[in-house]
Order: sequence, then structure tokens, then C-alpha cells
Amino acid sequence: MTPPRFIDLSMPISASVITDPPPLRPRIRYTDHKAGLPGMLSFFPGLTADDLPDGEAWAVEDIELTTHSGSHMDAPWHYHSTTDNGASPAPTIDEAPLDLFWRPGVKLDFRHLPDGHVVTAAEIAAELQRIGYALKPLDIVLVNTSASAAYGSAAYLDAGCGFGREATNFLTSQGVMVVGTDAWSWDAPFSHTARRYAESGDAGIIWEGHKAGRERPYYQMEKLMNLETLPEHGFTIACFPVKIERASAGWVRAVAMLDAV
Repeated sequence: MTPPRFIDLSMPISASVITDPPPLRPRIRYTDHKAGLPGMLSFFPGLTADDLPDGEAWAVEDIELTTHSGSHMDAPWHYHSTTDNGASPAPTIDEAPLDLFWRPGVKLDFRHLPDGHVVTAAEIAAELQRIGYALKPLDIVLVNTSASAAYGSAAYLDAGCGFGREATNFLTSQGVMVVGTDAWSWDAPFSHTARRYAESGDAGIIWEGHKAGRERPYYQMEKLMNLETLPEHGFTIACFPVKIERASAGWVRAVAMLDAV
């Protein structure tokens, strides 16, 4: 049996690439094999560096990050304390059903839309018609935005279109429970939303895609990458989040699997 072709959709957790605002950026302290000697020697009284091959111990890293650093999966608890229109407590990431995270995937290409644009239900329907695909319950929907081209620069935080209440409800009403974007947020970048809010005073536009989870629970991946290398459909996604007790999100190693050719 020929194994599938794997495409890594996850960005690395990095302290050098800007993928978060300053207060949220990961901090990584690297300890190499020489600097790791004191730690190893402390476990084994009498052991010296000369006893070890090349005088080397272990390399380790100390990391300070949030559950939303790097590619990650948001749980409904992140959006609000309740879901199902207030009828149910919103689940945390450790309560997520695992069978949601190994499912057929479909990619919607919205790279042509301007940064800050809020995608409509009609635009999703038109894209599905263009690629000749009908959504099925539990499909994993990935959206390729212009943020993918901004990865690696400070412009990344303000790049890409977003998904508000209407578009999110369009997807969840058809049984979609897992979505993903290559942008910093499922919603439009905050800088664009802040300008719209200053003009309108309408607080309903703030984080409206996330807040759609108050009505129906769904899970969203943010800060994915390599979506432009995927076909429009015909692949499987594996995207199991790290199980963190009572957490609003978990880091995810999202991978697309395509039939070998």
C-alpha cells in the first residue's frame, strides 16, 4: 500500500518570526549540549563531562507561550462561557471530541479579497460553486487568505480577510464543526475592525465570527500555513489539539494527507 503524501499545515512556534502582537509573542531560551551539562550531572553523582561522549549532555528549551501561540485550535470556551444559545456550557479544549479532527478537508481560496474584508455567506457559496463542491457535515473547512503571503513580516498581523457571524453561521448550519485559517485570527484583523468600529460604533462587529460560537459550538484553527499548496478538496485533515486541562485552546500539528500519485 502506497502511503499518502503529507503536507504540513502548521507554522513553527518561533520567537523570531512575528505572528503575534508583542505581549503574546513566544519566548524561547535555548540550552545547548554543553550548557546542559550541569543539569545532567546533577542526576548522577560522580559523573563528569569527560565520561560523556564528546563531553556533551542534552539540549533543552524553556518556552513561555500562550495556548494561542503558533498554529492552534480554539475551543468554544475561548469565545464565550456558553453555547447553543445559552443552553449549554461551552466546552474547553480537553473536552473536544477527537473524531472531529480527522476528517475530509476542503479549501476555499480567498487570497484575492482585500485585507480586513469580512467574508459573506454569499461569497462562501460562490467559492463552493466555483470549485464544484457541496459541503458535508463534519467537513473541515480551510480558508486561504492573503495573510499567507505576509508570513514572516510584521504585516502578517494586519493581513487577510476574516469571517464574521454570517459566514460562520453559514458553515456551522451545514454541520461544519472545524474550520481553519492561515491568518492571525478567524475574524478580520483587529486593526481593520477597530477602524470600522470607530466609524460605526457598532460593538456587534467586534470578534463576531468567534462570538458565533455562542449559537453553535465549533472549533477553529488559526495561523496555519501552506494552504496554497493544497488542492481544493480530495484530501484528509488530521489536526488533534494538545490536551490542556480547562483550556481555551491547544497547540495543533495540522497535516493534510493526499493520495499518493
